Amino acid sequence: MKKTIGIIGGISPASTIKYYEKIVDLYYEKNKDYYYPEIKIHSLDFQYFTDLENNQQTEDYIDYISNSIYSLEKSGVDVIIMAANSPHSVFNQVAFHANVPMISIVEETVKNALKYNLKNVLLTGINYTMKSTFYTDIFEKNGIKLLVPSDQEQDEINTIIFDELVINKITDQSRQRILEIINKYPIDGVILGCTELPLLIHQETCPVRVLDTMTLHVEAVLNFLESH
Repeated sequence: MKKTIGIIGGISPASTIKYYEKIVDLYYEKNKDYYYPEIKIHSLDFQYFTDLENNQQTEDYIDYISNSIYSLEKSGVDVIIMAANSPHSVFNQVAFHANVPMISIVEETVKNALKYNLKNVLLTGINYTMKSTFYTDIFEKNGIKLLVPSDQEQDEINTIIFDELVINKITDQSRQRILEIINKYPIDGVILGCTELPLLIHQETCPVRVLDTMTLHVEAVLNFLESH
């Protein structure tokens, strides 16, 4: 029987659209046919979700994500992904109660960093992600040093994401600024730890290995479908 992907989306809508496109594009690239996986999206209230993060309402945050998981499970999906980095701060808590497999964007990213033997990696994303430890913990556990931008640079990146990328506003000025930040640090890789950042930063124009978390996540879910 055909397998169905469940996506917790809307966080932001821009990245959810890119997830959908990436699933379809990578599937076709791999298989050269149109037997695309079936996809069900449960789109969350982006502002409410962000408010929960900013106000550190962790219990409500977990409940909101868990309710989305339950809705997708009831709809009959076979695997669930959260189309954003930040909710992976509570991945273990929500996945523990899930009745279908969930694929972690953080786990897939560290696997890729190990594949390329990276030693010093810069984490970019929204403030919530850069100030949290859920990336640091797993990377350092695997022997990879994780750096974060300065507080001012974090605020700059956060502003670019929320004021531009989530509404699909792409500017060369913002692309150049993020590249300047990346170039400032002694690193051999950079995590695009917000699924909107690939709208700006690409391997072709970046001086270090780019860990495009969205693409790695999508590749993992397609591999899951192939093996189950």
